[in-house]
Amino acid sequence: MQTLNIIGAGRVGQTLGRLWHSQGVFALQDVLTQSPASAQAACHFMGAGTPVTQAAHMRAADVWMLAVPDAHIAATAQALAAQAEQLPPATVFHCSGAQSAALLAPLAAKGWQTASAHCILSFASAQAALQQFSGTPCALEGDTLATALLHQAFTAIEARCFAVKSQDKLLYHAAAVFATNFLPVLQNVAEEAWTASGVPTDLLPGLRAALLNNAVANITRLGPQGALTGPAARGDVAAIAQQAAAVTQWDAQAGAAYEALSALALRMAKASTDSSATPASSR
Repeated sequence: MQTLNIIGAGRVGQTLGRLWHSQGVFALQDVLTQSPASAQAACHFMGAGTPVTQAAHMRAADVWMLAVPDAHIAATAQALAAQAEQLPPATVFHCSGAQSAALLAPLAAKGWQTASAHCILSFASAQAALQQFSGTPCALEGDTLATALLHQAFTAIEARCFAVKSQDKLLYHAAAVFATNFLPVLQNVAEEAWTASGVPTDLLPGLRAALLNNAVANITRLGPQGALTGPAARGDVAAIAQQAAAVTQWDAQAGAAYEALSALALRMAKASTDSSATPASSR
C-alpha cells in the first residue's frame, strides 16, 4: 500500500484522509498542521497518522497531499522542495479548486509528479462531509502519472473524477462559488431586506426553510431554466427596473447585485424561450 503524508489537515484533509484510511487506499503516515494539538486531533479523527511538528521531521512518502489554504500552497511547495534533496521524488498534489498544479513547480523541478484535485462539495464539517462524499465530482489536473494515480485513489472512495484544463481552473472554481458560496450571501440579503421592509423576524426561519427547500426541489427536478420564476421569467423589464431602484435606494451594493442577477435571469429566460420555439426537426 502506498504511503501518504498530509500537510494541512483541516476539514478537507481530514475527510479525505479518513476515507482513504478506512478504505485501505493509502497508509496514512506523517501529518503536519499549524499546531501539535491540531495535528493530534486530525490523526484521531482520521484513525491513523503520526502528528509531526516540522516539515523537516516528515518521512519520505509515496504521495503528499497539501491541503493548505490557497495562499499557502506556493510557500509550502517551496519549503518542501528545499528539503527534497533528502526525499526521493514522489507524487504531490494540492486541493485548491482555483489554482493549478503550476504552484508546485519547485517540486516538479526536483522530479516530482504534480497535480491538483478538487472535490465539488461544501466541507462545512469533516463529519458531515464523510456522510455526503459518495458520488462527489472531483476535478483532476496536472501531470499524467499523478492524475492517473489520483483518479484511482478518489474513485476508490466513490468520487466521480473528471479532467479540467489548467487554464480553466479559475473559471471552474468560480462556478462552484456561484453554486454554493453565494447562496448564503443571497439569503442574508433577502432576510435583511425583509426585516427592513417590516417582516417580523420570527417568520424568517420559516420563510428560509420553505423557499430554499422549494427552490432546490424545483431546480433538481426541472433544471435552472425550468425553475426560474418571478419578473425575469415573465420578461417584465419594467417591474425589474422598479424593484432595482427600490433595492438600490435601500442598499447600493444589493441594488447592483439585483440588476446584474436580473440581467442574467432575463438572458436565461430568453434562452429557454428560444429553445422551446426551435422546431425539433431543426435541432
